[in-house]
Amino acid sequence: MQVENHKEEVPFSYYEEKFRELDPQNATERLPDVQFDGQIFRGTLLGRTYDISHPEYTITAVDGGLLPPLPVQTFLLRYLLESKAVAWTGQWKTFREMPWGEMYIKPYTGRVLTRAAFTFGTRLAAFQAACEKMGATPVSHGDAGYQFDFIGGFSMQILVWEGDEEFPPNAQVLYSDNFAQGFAPEDRVVAGDILISTIKANM
Repeated sequence: MQVENHKEEVPFSYYEEKFRELDPQNATERLPDVQFDGQIFRGTLLGRTYDISHPEYTITAVDGGLLPPLPVQTFLLRYLLESKAVAWTGQWKTFREMPWGEMYIKPYTGRVLTRAAFTFGTRLAAFQAACEKMGATPVSHGDAGYQFDFIGGFSMQILVWEGDEEFPPNAQVLYSDNFAQGFAPEDRVVAGDILISTIKANM
């Protein structure tokens, strides 16, 4: 596989190796949204469905489109290896409100919130068009806001406020409250990054 850079290659290689030892039955018991036919896992992330072969890893986009970037593939591997389905109670939480959120808030703010604010808050119409192209549901918060089915039973909202002469653009990302138990904090950071990168790619 062509590797983008060393920073992305190292974690991917680590989880690719762990994936070879994954018990498929354990994965499908933890993650009812994931199917396994004896050779291939099938799951959906942000509306795109992927086939992942096991135990030797390969990934294919069912829609025939481009493969996801290496960080997204690493996230999918970690999802299969470590995540678990948790019922959503209907509440939304900011990253800071979830366990370990305070510890990770500084890198999260730069990597997700500030990036979203200045990527989308300066191009609101393009942001809206991209979210609608992805099939997201509009929400009545912010100058523009959308809800996404992220993966399995986990959902996310992104809210954007347009900048003006007095205030810079702003953004907030909300997570369905089951993220708190279903994902490690570092995966919640990556989920925010993936959401922003995917919207940007559709602009």
